[in-house]
Amino acid sequence: MTIEAAPTGADIIGAALAGAGATHAFGIPGGEVLALMQGLDAAGIGFVLVKHENGGGFMAEGLWHTTGALPVLVATLGPGVANAVNVVANAMQDRVPLVFLTGCVDADLAETYTHQVFDHQAMLRPIVKGSFRLARGAVGAGMAKAIALALSGQPGPVHVDVPIGVAEAPAEEPPPPPPQIGGPGLPPKRSIDAALGALIRAERPLAIAGVDAVNEGAGEAVAGFCRRHGIPLITTYKGKGLMDEADPLCLGGAGLSPKADRILMPLIEKADCLLLLGYDPIEMRAGWRDPWTRDQTVVEIAPAPRGHGMHRADHVLLGALAETLPALAHDAPERWADGAPAAARAALAQAFAVPDHWGPHQVFATLREVMPPDTVATADSGAHRILFSQMWHCPSPRGMLQSSGLCTMACAVPLAAGAKLGRREAPVLAVVGDAGLEMGAGELATLAALGLPVVICVLVDDSLALIELKQRGTQRPNLGVDFGGPGRGTDFAGLARAFGGHGVEVTDAVSLAREARAALGRDRFTLIAARIPRRAYDGAF
Repeated sequence: MTIEAAPTGADIIGAALAGAGATHAFGIPGGEVLALMQGLDAAGIGFVLVKHENGGGFMAEGLWHTTGALPVLVATLGPGVANAVNVVANAMQDRVPLVFLTGCVDADLAETYTHQVFDHQAMLRPIVKGSFRLARGAVGAGMAKAIALALSGQPGPVHVDVPIGVAEAPAEEPPPPPPQIGGPGLPPKRSIDAALGALIRAERPLAIAGVDAVNEGAGEAVAGFCRRHGIPLITTYKGKGLMDEADPLCLGGAGLSPKADRILMPLIEKADCLLLLGYDPIEMRAGWRDPWTRDQTVVEIAPAPRGHGMHRADHVLLGALAETLPALAHDAPERWADGAPAAARAALAQAFAVPDHWGPHQVFATLREVMPPDTVATADSGAHRILFSQMWHCPSPRGMLQSSGLCTMACAVPLAAGAKLGRREAPVLAVVGDAGLEMGAGELATLAALGLPVVICVLVDDSLALIELKQRGTQRPNLGVDFGGPGRGTDFAGLARAFGGHGVEVTDAVSLAREARAALGRDRFTLIAARIPRRAYDGAF
């Protein structure tokens, strides 16, 4: 008779994550996580080897955006944990429910052994929703708490430190409780009635929606409510596509472009009622602090209490959009009789119109024309991201992925890799600056290893263009922002070929269109290096 081995702590961890919807874990192995990886594998969670923990976290996020799979990142103790700090901070600011598993030595060994050993929890606590250290006899209970915290309210990262002994030892404990995932429901009736009264009286209501609406999957609810009640909609960059951006009521994404703000802020000032729909201002620049006056009524629907201080609200409805918006339905009077939203939409189109010379505008317009409507686009941080976010129209939510809370570099390629891993039938495009690609170039090898035919467009101007622009704007000398140049810059097309992809350089829209179309038919990644003039972003956004 065969006696089945008792499950280990690692087995319980794997089963808990699989039960919560995890399908993949990303990371780099170390001796302290070998048992943990085995437990994940036994639970059917595929382990994806990456080149840097930072890239692994973004791949986990990209997969979550396209499949809903719980994001999991694995790092070994010491340097592995330290490498991941950036992407964990990004998950906190960008509202991603990342489960960060780290290996660590057992407590008794830590008292007499110091090599690579430091307090992971102390380092990570400021940038996670919670940090847990698993203990024997309560592994399942600890995982249930961690998973529930990651997914409840505003999603965010949780850290789980896994001692070697806990992962390896047989786990004699009762079955773990299911995660108690809390979510907002319907706000109190008195709060709804007060907000409804304000909306009924409004002649010029304006809605602003953001990341919380995306995470709730409330795109149809938001778009339907705005259409039924004649309410124009502005979104944050992460909220792009909550309403099809081709809709006449949609004013597109906003948050970082002064050019767009010069059009949108006067429209906001004209509104008599602001309706904030899952709007989190963590994406917005300083100009969005206190953007409305005391004479305007502000109704906010949020999944959790707000403590940011960026704006005030007269009526705060803590609840789910899908449940709350139907309770605010009313007979809409004629609204915006002066046509101001339509005029603002036309002004935005003119502000970001494509000039007749080669540059980033032509790059983005050409890519939007060539790439299919269901393309998942990702953007790195830099000058290109602001212009790209204003120009790239999304028909549905999560059609454009980026780091817009933390605004970190080197996110676009791994986000695209994770998105493609989860939705192989969809075209995936990563738009990145030359410095951002150089920062995370190792993940090109991951694209090749996984056979992911992502299209990458790198804008090459041999400069940290956004910082150089700010440097000149403050009348400071050029310092530490320019690199490369003729004969000295990176051969990006050659780099792509060295990593197993297809690489090409273009300098005009016709060539770019041809190469982008060809890329859609390849079974490996394509890197298109679009060389643009220096200072091509002057006046662009």
